[in-house]
Amino acid sequence: MIEVAVQAEPDWDDGTDWERLAIEAVTAAMRTTPHAAMLDAAYMAEVSIRLTDDDEVHALNRQYRQKDKPTNVLSFPMVQDDLIEGLDNSDDGEVLLGDIILARGVCVREAVEKGVPAAEHATHLIVHGTLHLLGYDHIEDDEAEAMEDMERAALATLGIDDPYAITED
Repeated sequence: MIEVAVQAEPDWDDGTDWERLAIEAVTAAMRTTPHAAMLDAAYMAEVSIRLTDDDEVHALNRQYRQKDKPTNVLSFPMVQDDLIEGLDNSDDGEVLLGDIILARGVCVREAVEKGVPAAEHATHLIVHGTLHLLGYDHIEDDEAEAMEDMERAALATLGIDDPYAITED
């Protein structure tokens, strides 16, 4: 079974039910992967989501990725991707999959640029971050395409259009 813990800073308080949105995004992302069985497993897999400001994400990005700028989303997996299949053997029945951290300012600016609501863009970023926690990446072109396909599939189940579609101006 999956548990999604959400911690939101006050500047994220815009009337959106962030907990519901995060649970739906994490669940949709997991359903697009071979790890979907984790949603109904006997053990508890937890994803922690922090909705914070650009300054905090900037500091984390600098500290952990040596990139001196804020970014939209950071993911910190706590389980090596080659060990995910064996999670049902956890000692206490609980596993922290990892942390996903979103930067409010970057998220809102990108949403405006894309012409979508901030909550919709945040949903995409949580789906993206969840896939990172499950071992997916986009460093190589083929990995990027596979990950984007999973993102599209997950978002489609939530009624969200393809975030990678190229639109004519």
